[in-house]
Amino acid sequence: MEKKNIDWGNLSFGYVQTDYRYVSNFKDGAWDAGGLTTDANITMNECAGVLQYAQTCFEGMKAYTTEDGRIVCFRPDLNAARMADSCRRLKMPVFPEEKFLEAIVETVRANAAWVPPFGSGASLYLRPYMFGSNPVIGVKPATEYQFRVFATPVGPYFKGGIRPLTVRISDFDRAAPRGTGHVKAGLNYAMSLYAIVDAHEQGYDENIYLDSATRTCIEETGGANVIFIKGNTLVTPKSDTILPSITRRSLLYVAKEYLGMEVQEREVKLTEIGEFEECGLCGTAAVISPVGKIVDHGTEYTYAGFGPGIQKLYDTLTGIQMGRIEAPEGWITVIE
Repeated sequence: MEKKNIDWGNLSFGYVQTDYRYVSNFKDGAWDAGGLTTDANITMNECAGVLQYAQTCFEGMKAYTTEDGRIVCFRPDLNAARMADSCRRLKMPVFPEEKFLEAIVETVRANAAWVPPFGSGASLYLRPYMFGSNPVIGVKPATEYQFRVFATPVGPYFKGGIRPLTVRISDFDRAAPRGTGHVKAGLNYAMSLYAIVDAHEQGYDENIYLDSATRTCIEETGGANVIFIKGNTLVTPKSDTILPSITRRSLLYVAKEYLGMEVQEREVKLTEIGEFEECGLCGTAAVISPVGKIVDHGTEYTYAGFGPGIQKLYDTLTGIQMGRIEAPEGWITVIE
């Protein structure tokens, strides 16, 4: 298929409307058959549950063109399972995981001309999401829902591409104990907007949030998990209020099974961050972004940026995604 006439190498991480998106509706206790549409707009009642009480969740994933010309997705089954967990926590009907995977494949195939070519540094970002669509004025779950998937070609998540970031320890809390920090709910991201705008205004790229109960342990940023490296050991924070990143989960496997590193998932105290040699932020959008500096209220901790550990992890995981390195069984879903 002939690709769209786009300057792939200069794409930002922004929305570009593509040709097709997938839509399915839940009504009277059941999901309809679902299918593709060219209509990018949504019409709903002014009292829709999502507008009144933020009853919505979403996922983020990518489709790539591999070195041998295939279009693939990376571990979409884990996105399907994570969305199911989010739905259960928000009292929304679970969109069947097998239907989720079918929706992803249909959306990517229909928008194949929008999948950036191999070597461009760009990818096709996929946004599956669900929301309460019927009028709800009392505080209760909606009874009707819509599940959608749209696609948009994107460039690097951080402006200027991959570079060492400067982040700060935030005075704001991201998630409460026994709250919704472990699910991908829209409301979690809404509460982080004030903090990220403030961080940017102060000259920082991101916030690192501490646990809200004791404010002594590193948790994550507004949109990514955190990893640390010392020697041959990869350390990542463990907490019930951290969103379980699929990228982080994959990096831990790569570190242990491909690179022979020791892997630790544990509490990471704020007092020990100066002991690490490397630090990175990991997630679907950026894969890994190296951190050059963490600032804790005037105290600065510096890291190697794209040091040897971060470099090896990035090269290995992106090599798997792009088909240069053999992937573990089940990690790659071939679209066409």
